[in-house]
Amino acid sequence: MTTRLSGGASAAARRGQRVAATLLIGPFLLLFVLTLIVPIGYAAYLSLFREQSSGLGFGGTETLFTGLGNYTRALTDPGFQQGFVHIAAYCAVYIPVMIGGALALAMLIDSALARAKRFFQLAAFLPHAVPGLIAAIIWVFLYTPGLSPIHQFLGWLGTQADFLGPDAILFSMVNAAAWQWIGYNMVIFYAALQAIPRETLEAAIVDGAGGLRTALSVKLPMIRSSVVLTTLFTSIGAIQLFTEPETFRLHAQGLSPEWSPTMFIYQAAFSKHDFGLAAAASLLLALLGIALSFVVTKLGNRWKEA
Repeated sequence: MTTRLSGGASAAARRGQRVAATLLIGPFLLLFVLTLIVPIGYAAYLSLFREQSSGLGFGGTETLFTGLGNYTRALTDPGFQQGFVHIAAYCAVYIPVMIGGALALAMLIDSALARAKRFFQLAAFLPHAVPGLIAAIIWVFLYTPGLSPIHQFLGWLGTQADFLGPDAILFSMVNAAAWQWIGYNMVIFYAALQAIPRETLEAAIVDGAGGLRTALSVKLPMIRSSVVLTTLFTSIGAIQLFTEPETFRLHAQGLSPEWSPTMFIYQAAFSKHDFGLAAAASLLLALLGIALSFVVTKLGNRWKEA
């Protein structure tokens, strides 16, 4: 009798756990399906069709099934291809600047010589609170001759710079994006540095390691997971670059309306109204993000195991 009662109680407890788990996970799963799975599925559906004008253009449009035709059009489009070349050059500059700069700031603030740490944390993080579009507009103002105090200062020094010229525009966009995000990544690295046991750092100092040696040989290896994760997020964000080139192109030379893959998608959808091409290009960009995530994770795991 006792065994039967305990078995019933256990079954009731398991049912209660399942109900509790369902109530806790259910809202997340619902939002996940509605905000991610459904849009991806709809984009995949749109990518299989193409709208074409009937007759001589005086009639309506008809939807034609093209299969993988939109994917082929996207992959063979010179604008889409060139967009990946531009974004590769951007990533080659932006990712090292972002990760290296955030690490350097975090290491400096974490060092024993740093004073007013809270102030410098807030000062570095504050640009992240500025919306991306507003930040891009601010930098357009700072880059524009005749308006920018930077140009006035350079004039006082007897020199000048064309920040929006074709030779400098890539670095100008990197600077604008890094200004907004470097403090965010710095906070992640600083939190990871604070989790390092103080005994480990004290042992390194007792062994005669200086500040630089401690940072490179003790602190950096112990926050590898944070560095890999931040590099992953930075890489995925970089290939989706849109705000800076879209805002700068009205004032800069050498920035076409399809300069980056996301700008190509935007033009295809909202200027050319070719939603099938835009959907196919979006999914191709998503596949690139997945592949990039795999590569960064693999390389990061090798580094962590080294």
